Parts: sequence; C-alpha cells; structure tokens
Amino acid sequence: MTTDTHGDQTVVLLHGWPGLPSDYDAVIDGLPGVSVITPDLLGLGAGFDGIPSAEASTADAHAEHVLARLDDAGIAGNVVIVGYDIGSRIAQATLRINPERFDGAVLTPGYPGIGDRAASPALASIFWYQHFHRDPVAAQLIDGDERAVRTYLTRVWDSWRADPAPPPHLDDIIAAYARPGAFAAGLQWYVANRGYAGETPRITVPATMLWPGADPLFPVEWSDALNDHFVDARLDVIDGCGHFIPVERPDAMVRAIRSHLR
Repeated sequence: MTTDTHGDQTVVLLHGWPGLPSDYDAVIDGLPGVSVITPDLLGLGAGFDGIPSAEASTADAHAEHVLARLDDAGIAGNVVIVGYDIGSRIAQATLRINPERFDGAVLTPGYPGIGDRAASPALASIFWYQHFHRDPVAAQLIDGDERAVRTYLTRVWDSWRADPAPPPHLDDIIAAYARPGAFAAGLQWYVANRGYAGETPRITVPATMLWPGADPLFPVEWSDALNDHFVDARLDVIDGCGHFIPVERPDAMVRAIRSHLR
C-alpha cells in the first residue's frame, strides 16, 4: 500500500485486473497536496502473498479489507473512494457497507445495472475470459510461466485499450502476476464474483460514473440504470477512452476526483 499524507481529505484509489496500484501514478501526479492511499488488493498483483479463498475474494471481503486499512491509518471520514474495473466493484461494496465514511466516489463500469446483459450469447467473444478464469485450466496453462503471463496479459491490455500503445508499467505488471501462484490468486476474484446482477441497496454517497466511450467491454448504453442503483450519480462519458481510464485518461479521472474534494 502506498500512502501520501497531505491534506484534510483522503483519496483511496483501487486498481483493476490485471493491474497494480501504479496504474494510478499519473492520477496521483495530478493531485498534489492531496492525501492519497493506493491499497494492494488481497491476492491481486502486488497484493499477492498466497492464494486467497473464494470467500476472501468477494467484493464485500475486499471492501472490509479496504475499511480495515483506513482504520489502521486512523482515517474515520472525509474520504473520496475511486475505483476502476474490479476496483470499482470493490469501491461500490465499500460504499454500501460504510457510507458515512465517504464524501464522494469516482467509479467506472460495471455496476449492478448491467444485469445479465454481459451474459448475452452475442457478447461471448468479449466476455469469454470470465468463464476461462473460472476453469482450473487457466491457472494450469498460465500460472508461474512468465512467457505465458506476458502473452496473455499483453493481449488483455491491447484488447481493452483504445490507445494501442502498451502501458508504461507493463513490465511491472507482468513481473507481479508472473510469480508462482500470483496469476492463480488473481483468478479467485472471478470464482467469487459471478456476473453483475444483484439486489443491492442504492448507494447514497454522491458519485461520478466515468464511462469510457470506447470501452469494448461496457457500451455506454449500459449506463441506463444508474438511477436504480445510485441516489446521486453523475454520468461522465469519456470519448475515445478504453477500459483503463487512469492510464489512458488520467486527466479525466483527476477532474472527477477534484469535483468531490472540498
């Protein structure tokens, strides 16, 4: 976990899969003087120290881990939480468990309003990876093999980005996920969290939903149910941006975060 402790509000940045806290490096550069925490997510990339159970890999379990980190840092409130990819789903779980602690949120898809649309047969060529990740053969084929990890994760980043250039820290991502057991540990998220639909209470904390206009996973049309799941949500579509907003458009994420700072 990286912590920069300046300012009277704290911003928590939750990364995605396959990613690292350093996904947010350019975002942090755009927030001088702001207290920032970038937790290592249990079992994911830099947070790998063994393969967690499926029970420890649910969004709620990750959320409790985030809240515990805030407790350890003595931070009881005045927090803005930010997440993209699975980090967004963890942030949403955190907001439901302890809304009083947070002043605002900056999120990206997905959210429960996607429902079962991602399971459509027409999208099998897009969401195949989730089914692959739940099959033990995924770890058997890839885990601990640096070349296989590099091939697979490079394909993911290439396929989900709007900009074909590789992320500047791709070698760091490969190194983190290529350690024996690390790739398998990250797959536990997909075992524990199936699909997007769910009966959950509406999130009451004011939120900005940053929706990448060129995300191949989540078309903008799927933002239509935001009001069913958020009491106060603002939709901000980032044209020409792919899935990895903090890497591709850190400026948009900084702007959204600043809109929730006092």
